[in-house]
Amino acid sequence: MQIEVFSDLFPLLSTANPQSLEWLLNVAVEHEYPSGRAVLMEDAWGNAVYFLVSGWVKVRRTNGEDSVAIAILGPGDFFGEMAVLDESPRSTDVISLSTVKLLTVSRERFIQILFKDSQLHHRMLQLMVRRVRQINMRLQMRSSPPAVKLAHTLVSLSLNYGQNSPQGKEIFYIPFKDLAEVTEISIEETTKIMEKLNEKGWIKIDHVKNSIYLINMTQLENLANKF
Repeated sequence: MQIEVFSDLFPLLSTANPQSLEWLLNVAVEHEYPSGRAVLMEDAWGNAVYFLVSGWVKVRRTNGEDSVAIAILGPGDFFGEMAVLDESPRSTDVISLSTVKLLTVSRERFIQILFKDSQLHHRMLQLMVRRVRQINMRLQMRSSPPAVKLAHTLVSLSLNYGQNSPQGKEIFYIPFKDLAEVTEISIEETTKIMEKLNEKGWIKIDHVKNSIYLINMTQLENLANKF
């Protein structure tokens, strides 16, 4: 992967200097996983930072044999940085929703580059603060109607990971069970709302391409803002 591609793909690295990017690429290790595989087990947090080159994953909170999806991440995102910094145990794991390509940077290497590149350090703090704001927003929306909450989830996924297409913003077809858990509504509500949005022409579900197209972003954003 070229330095320019690396920088463009990951917002975290947009302000890093070329020397830092080249060094990160040299120390990063490539991984590829099929759909449904454990990318990161709960006892492995803190060993590395993971950069999602392509594909989609879900972060699950685990409790024995039970698990609940708490986040969906797509291309250009990263995870594992909090555990690297605070070294606390995690009761979560990461599962691939599609074929996934990752780059991993070991804990020691990542901390080393943060000390060397203040712009990268500052950029990471900005993105971590944004994640905290997103969590706070989800807390504020807990009493909102299910349709509003689901629209907010779809719009957020589109803004973070959506790709432009002739049919609108394209995101990965996330299983309704995972979409429901992340949105904190029932799977029955999720199925009903998604079918309604599809009927209204606001979204299009393409099972062949495993994609969801957000066709009417204006209406979806208006609905998402009614919390």
